[in-house]
Amino acid sequence: MKPTDIGNPDYFHKVVDCQWGCPAHTNVPEYIRLIALGRYTEAYLLNRQSNVFPGILGRTCDRPCEPACRRGRLDGKPVAICRLKRVAADLRDDVSDQIPKGAGGTNGKRIALIGAGPASLTVANDLAPLGYHITIFEKQNKPGGLMRTNIPSFRLPESVLADETGMILGMDGVDIFYNSPIRSMKELLGLGFDAIFVGTGAPRGKDLEIPGRHETDRIHIGIDWLESIAFGHVESIGERVLIIGVGNTAMDCCRSSRRLGGKDIKVMARRPRQFFKASPWELEDAEEEGIEILINHAPKRFVIENGKLTGMEFERLEWDAKAERSKVLDSIIIPCDDVILAIGQDNAFPWIERGIGIEFGKWDMPKVDEKTFQSTLPHVFFGGDAAFGPKNIIWAVEHGHQAAISIHNHCQGIPVADRPPQGQNLVSLKMGLSEWSYHNDFNPSQRQKMVHVDLEERFKRMNVEVELGFSAEQTAREVQRCLNCDVQTVFTAKKCIECDACIDICPVQCLTIGRDGEEAEVRGRLSAPATNTDQALYASEPLPHTKRLMLKDEDVCVHCGLCAERCPTSAWDMQKFELLTPLAGGEACTTSYSHA
Repeated sequence: MKPTDIGNPDYFHKVVDCQWGCPAHTNVPEYIRLIALGRYTEAYLLNRQSNVFPGILGRTCDRPCEPACRRGRLDGKPVAICRLKRVAADLRDDVSDQIPKGAGGTNGKRIALIGAGPASLTVANDLAPLGYHITIFEKQNKPGGLMRTNIPSFRLPESVLADETGMILGMDGVDIFYNSPIRSMKELLGLGFDAIFVGTGAPRGKDLEIPGRHETDRIHIGIDWLESIAFGHVESIGERVLIIGVGNTAMDCCRSSRRLGGKDIKVMARRPRQFFKASPWELEDAEEEGIEILINHAPKRFVIENGKLTGMEFERLEWDAKAERSKVLDSIIIPCDDVILAIGQDNAFPWIERGIGIEFGKWDMPKVDEKTFQSTLPHVFFGGDAAFGPKNIIWAVEHGHQAAISIHNHCQGIPVADRPPQGQNLVSLKMGLSEWSYHNDFNPSQRQKMVHVDLEERFKRMNVEVELGFSAEQTAREVQRCLNCDVQTVFTAKKCIECDACIDICPVQCLTIGRDGEEAEVRGRLSAPATNTDQALYASEPLPHTKRLMLKDEDVCVHCGLCAERCPTSAWDMQKFELLTPLAGGEACTTSYSHA
């Protein structure tokens, strides 16, 4: 095996599972330590460097970081990373004097952003401080895009949305025009912008073309219906409501129906629960509010009597183990007054003329480079759902960061494919012979449960926020569950005397001193076989006495530091890893908020 190159930022980055799993690579362990010290403003600002919307995402993120969390491998429950993000956002001080205000001048370049959703706002956030003049065209009368129109106010309060979008829209050099849909890309190209970014989301909800679909006005497209609620155009619904689909949009639709007068609300799913697209916590919240979820029901027709919707007929299915093949058992008619279709979203670009240089491919989607977000028309870029179809807010943010780098490169005459490199800092946390400047004891606390507003109270108004946030006591318990995965075990081979003290003390058997070999063979003869090949196997340089290797399975290490405490020669050290993530114009702000 080749000695592991810990100088490559990707090596330790991948060991910090939560940060690796986050599309924007937020420094999760560091902001959790800051929260533990009550330094909420610093935690918020650290968070904002990468994810831009800590308060919004602390309530609405799909949490790709949490399934990756190493704590979940120990007790089955990951750290409540998303909810701790909200703690910092809710308890921070005023940060208006610490948010970039723009460049204070102009570099002469003009950028047009289509849509004021998370991807476009991230582009503006990154480019305005570099002197670019940003012009945003938004079809609605308020900013936020699908964050506003698709996420109900009982999950995302207007005040939080307005605060975090306002930080960007208030920057020098950022102008926004509301009620200004772009109806012709050709016309926009004629206005002489140096670059154009398309962040229009996936604004078209999928329809369900079965008998009866167009014989009543009581069948609604989910995302359009949620948008109508957001802008005050819909204030009521029938008592019996069927929601078709089981994604997160379906959960927002069924819970909104409850608040608008629905009493008998059913979510209809084609497949068993383990194949649902909705997040588990979204399903739990819906069922807590009395929503019934019926599995293995396939829509067959809308039942219309004398021009009125009275129900829907479904085929009841039986699936194989992988839910790939089904057979029809029978059919059933379920009464209803309204049906909401939440079966997916599509992109729609009728306003982009063909033949102007933007090529379209499969599913009538623009051809977009997956790394640069550049279209086939060099100064037009796409991001968020508009680039590759529906994902989530945190992905849109990362798309915005990468597109901003590309736009900056394009405007400065730098090849768009030239990406600024990532960097890293490694800082020893040693304070004495066996003392470290981080809390390295395992805390057995269980994951804290979010407290919700009482059911009776939450249905009084649409904008009653359901989740109350963590209390001080809950926060104190939850932050201690973090295993500090960014505090790395760093080994110096020439100091090792092969005494085996580190191997003896390791509580998870992740260390082995052994002979060299091919990695697949070496993995099988460690103290504990290293079966997860998604995580690296660390290999040292040959040890000075026997030329064997120090081997470490990064998959099971819990970063407790016992190896470094026990080592008599300090061959092991605990060093905090900080990923330096580049943004447009160079490296990101790398201010490190020391927890010591």
